[in-house]
Amino acid sequence: METKGDRRLEILLIEDNQNDVELFLNVVDWINMGDQVRVFLDGREALDFLHGKGQYKENSCTLPSVVFIDLKMPLISGHEVLKAIRKDKRTKTLPVVVFTSSDQETDIGETYRSGVNSYVVKPVQFEKYAETIRDLINYWRNVNIPPDQYKFSE
Repeated sequence: METKGDRRLEILLIEDNQNDVELFLNVVDWINMGDQVRVFLDGREALDFLHGKGQYKENSCTLPSVVFIDLKMPLISGHEVLKAIRKDKRTKTLPVVVFTSSDQETDIGETYRSGVNSYVVKPVQFEKYAETIRDLINYWRNVNIPPDQYKFSE
């Protein structure tokens, strides 16, 4: 039987900064728990993936365990992506973590009103940044109890 600590996460990262993407992926490798990360550099493509539209129309994908999203992105902002996730019946309860450089009260308030699960400001110092990602991933793997439909299965 799979225990919470054995559970691998399927993570969706929506981030337009390539340096932040590489750091995130390096931390996931460092944790070495077999987590899988799918990266989207813009919100439009991420929403197509989550909602099975566009090039993902034929893909009947399973939903990720958790979504990490930046707010400041081209094409569609993180705010708009979050609202679209919450409007769709299939993704309405999908765990979403805003992981952004913005500590603006308006951004924080808007995302919580839109249904975000967590709002985390990206630390500037490298070690703290990596530690924060590790702690967030470990929270969603070991502490949070997801609904059955989001549990990872092989």
